[in-house]
Amino acid sequence: MQHWDILLSNQVNKKKLIDNILNGEATGELAVFNNQKGILFSDIAIEKFIEKEFQYDSVEASPDSHRQLRTFSSGERKKEFLKYCINQKPDYIIFDNPFDHLDQASRVILADSLKDLTHDIAIIQLLNRTVDVLEFVPNKAQIKDNTFELHPFKKAENHFKTLNTTAIPKATETHTFPEDELIRLENVSVSYDERKILDNISWTIKQGEFWQLIGPNGSGKSTILSLITGDNPKGFGQNLFLFGRKKGTGESVWDIKKQIGIYTTSMMDLFQKGHTVEQMILSGFFDQIGLYTEPTTHQKNIVTQWLEVIEMTHLRKKRFIDLSIGQQRVALIVRAVLKHPPLLILDEPVEGLDDENVDLVIQLINTIKQEINVSILYVSHRIEQGLAPTSVFELFPSETGSTGKIK
Repeated sequence: MQHWDILLSNQVNKKKLIDNILNGEATGELAVFNNQKGILFSDIAIEKFIEKEFQYDSVEASPDSHRQLRTFSSGERKKEFLKYCINQKPDYIIFDNPFDHLDQASRVILADSLKDLTHDIAIIQLLNRTVDVLEFVPNKAQIKDNTFELHPFKKAENHFKTLNTTAIPKATETHTFPEDELIRLENVSVSYDERKILDNISWTIKQGEFWQLIGPNGSGKSTILSLITGDNPKGFGQNLFLFGRKKGTGESVWDIKKQIGIYTTSMMDLFQKGHTVEQMILSGFFDQIGLYTEPTTHQKNIVTQWLEVIEMTHLRKKRFIDLSIGQQRVALIVRAVLKHPPLLILDEPVEGLDDENVDLVIQLINTIKQEINVSILYVSHRIEQGLAPTSVFELFPSETGSTGKIK
């Protein structure tokens, strides 16, 4: 029985690699799996399974609990789906970035489960980060391109340099807020269907601060973000102050949004047409998906300067969808910070990236922090090497809703 850890660059066509293995068409040392029965464990496989249970109103993954998979938290879903995979009695299981989107405690539990599993079933872990390599897996290799050739495993060197800060365009307008306070939550609680999510959360974000928001899966991080962006109606009638105004005192959601630059992974799917990198970044001036307004010469000059900062001037006319994943993330973060908003929200910006692209994104965040008077709210389960938030706000879930604590 062979077990493998395979480190993939973001350039690799992972879906094709997985299909080759599952269809018995693997080459080289992985050909040992060609006559065996395999199953895929991945976030996409879990999503497809949830759709299937929903469509047929069935309970397949967790029959003992009589609950559909979608009713579990992210960590619990992975645990239940792993049980389902084992029950199919495969010879091997392919694990596609199994530690993504999991908090630290859930990672430890999953790693222990995988270790136990190796006694009965072969495992192939496909991963993008060396930090997710499993000590107990004997065979380790690296795939760099779509030949799917296995290379010796080599740990990446991190080099968190600062980018070209002299070229960063200055802000066209300055923002001032009473006592430098951008966001204040005072004993804010949120419940859904009598289930309490947040319990008396108090938290203040001031200008120029760099916060990381952490907490286990299902602890309410997304709920807090939706309160800050003004999207959550549960903020009305509470002591929630956004950019100098109490929520519900006549402000529009657009008044709030123009103060915030935001990056979320789901934004990657919005830019799937033929926009060039330059057009995609320029669209940030108009809060549009696509460029439907003629930009001014000044706006074009600002984007030209930013392309110099991120060393992507040569890619300005390239289609956004043809960039590497890391380059796409960097371009989207620049789009979010283009107008020098008082608050920049980065929601899991390095999830699914390989080490080289994580390096690229961290360089950009450090450069923004150093050169722009912007508060950063960074949301991630991981504490990244090379990234140094000044403060951490951690959520602790309980039966009566999550409480929050500054670390």
